Amino acid sequence: MKYGYARVSTAGQNLTAQKKALTDAGTEKIYSEKVSGKSIDRKQLDKLLKELKAGDTLIVTKMDRIARNVKEGIDFIESLNNNGITLHVLNMGIFDNTPTSKLIQNILLSVADWEREIILERQREGIALAKEQGKYKGRKPKYTNQHKGLEHALELFNDRVNNKLTVKEIEDMTGISKSTIYRAVRG
Repeated sequence: MKYGYARVSTAGQNLTAQKKALTDAGTEKIYSEKVSGKSIDRKQLDKLLKELKAGDTLIVTKMDRIARNVKEGIDFIESLNNNGITLHVLNMGIFDNTPTSKLIQNILLSVADWEREIILERQREGIALAKEQGKYKGRKPKYTNQHKGLEHALELFNDRVNNKLTVKEIEDMTGISKSTIYRAVRG
């Protein structure tokens, strides 16, 4: 059976184009979700992987729908192939357990990883330039130093010698994340 998986990162994005491409490729059942690729909690993908069996084909539009980097992509493909499942990435080709497929998979995944790194590099350069020009200030802080909860968290943090609290305990008590506390301490 041919299964499809479609994913977009944010609620504002649309799955329509991916679903159409998957349908055009002959998928019989499509699983889809709106969740960041960084998230390890991809419920629909997990559900799909439990349903796949030997002889099935998983179809995705692009590799980044299921893997974030080369190692993750290779591990994912090997896991599928070891269970007799073929992966068809519409913009890359079919990955089965043949030596040629393994060679092509490593080359294509390396190129995809390289492209992603180039995009991130350009993004960092653009942000640096925007900062120089005063156009980019980053996101607005959720908490300011005048926020009562943050004030309380910082008081507890600064008095850890006496109160014997860990930063995690302070986070649990105040609802202020560890990273916010550390960021406020650094100033």
